[in-house]
Amino acid sequence: MNTIYKITLAVLFSFSLLTATAQPPMHEGACAGGPAAEEQPHEGCMMHGMMPTVDFQSVKISFAPQMGTFVAIDSVECSVHLVAMTENGLDTIGCYKTDNTYKRHDLKNILRPVSVGFLGKYVVVLASAVNDSAYVALLDENMNVVARRDFRSPMYAFHLEHGFMFVVGRNPYGYDINILPLHGGLDNFSNGEIMTHHYRVAKQSEKIKQSDPVGIGLAAVAVAVVFLALVCICLLITGTGKLMAGMDDKKKSPKASKGIKPVSEGSSAANDQEVFAAIAAAIHLYNDELHDEEDTVITIQKVEREWTPWNAKFYNMNQYFNNRR
Repeated sequence: MNTIYKITLAVLFSFSLLTATAQPPMHEGACAGGPAAEEQPHEGCMMHGMMPTVDFQSVKISFAPQMGTFVAIDSVECSVHLVAMTENGLDTIGCYKTDNTYKRHDLKNILRPVSVGFLGKYVVVLASAVNDSAYVALLDENMNVVARRDFRSPMYAFHLEHGFMFVVGRNPYGYDINILPLHGGLDNFSNGEIMTHHYRVAKQSEKIKQSDPVGIGLAAVAVAVVFLALVCICLLITGTGKLMAGMDDKKKSPKASKGIKPVSEGSSAANDQEVFAAIAAAIHLYNDELHDEEDTVITIQKVEREWTPWNAKFYNMNQYFNNRR
């Protein structure tokens, strides 16, 4: 809401500056939005010297009862249609395409129609791209461009009031309000001087700098966040260690889980000696059972086997030695 109030105040201030300077007198046709009737000064547009509120709205369809026609936006085909009321119903008498969309892949650079209206006998079309360009065109009854004004930032809506056209849009830093005079004719609309007001929206860093120029508050918050993070990490590590230690204790004491009571620390010395004696006896019996009892008598028995020429040495000798024998 603050942004809207600031924009409205900027428009009022700019209009007061324009009316205070030496300007040609405005006429009745300018109040209605038409170039005609430039001889008589208007009186009905201002109420006791106060300017009415200017509301910027993107108009998708506009109707002119005195002409019996209306203009509508076709966002699918990126065009504007002029439709007339005839005896047979509604008939399209003209079409204007704001930009060429055939085989284009740069969708953000396409100038699409965003608002339409009537300025006397002319059709007003506002086309804007997503990135950084827009234009306002005046079209005749055949939907041919009569005058055009380009902008270097995307525009959202326009408003016709008191012989001026207010075009609002947004730039990378805030908002723009462009004021075009309409009383000088079509040449003035295309090439005349335009008054542009820039409203810069403060960034979050700039707001913090205004509230804390030295940076003490930001430093305190940063240190507090770091210490809080360290405390949370310490608590997490401590809790994890206790949990793992409890799980290890449960694994090392299976007797407690089976219901066997461990020996109490207050047992008597006699019971301790009996326990030691039992342990020593068990160790002695265990060492005795490691080796079997063996006889120390060594018996050698001769085994007779049948002769076989399988490994006979004389078969391996040279035949020369056998002949000598």
